[in-house]
Amino acid sequence: QVQLVESGGGSVQEGGSLKLSCAASGYIFNSCEMGWYRQAPGKEREPVSIILADGSPHYAGTVEGRFTISVDKGKNIVYLQMNSLKTEDTAVYYCTASELRRGACIPHWGQGTQVTVSS
Repeated sequence: QVQLVESGGGSVQEGGSLKLSCAASGYIFNSCEMGWYRQAPGKEREPVSIILADGSPHYAGTVEGRFTISVDKGKNIVYLQMNSLKTEDTAVYYCTASELRRGACIPHWGQGTQVTVSS
């Protein structure tokens, strides 16, 4: 059973930095993707950044140049370094890890960690 546990959320002033971590158990990252989504109050969950099994990162336009995703495959941990945070980055951040089943990538989700950016 895949379990994802996020950590590193918190409150920070605009312009500050936070680093999120997500530890995956019961999971081997050798296909599909791992990454981060976020959901702000009153809005739908949206992708922030994903990293494919080949190591290639992808970012939403709103965070490109400010956020960096990385993964330690040996420890099964995916990170999100968030710099130059803005108030609009305030949201619950969810870790996701997908595994290949019968030809499709099936996502698993963490419980989320709150990130609050104040002006």
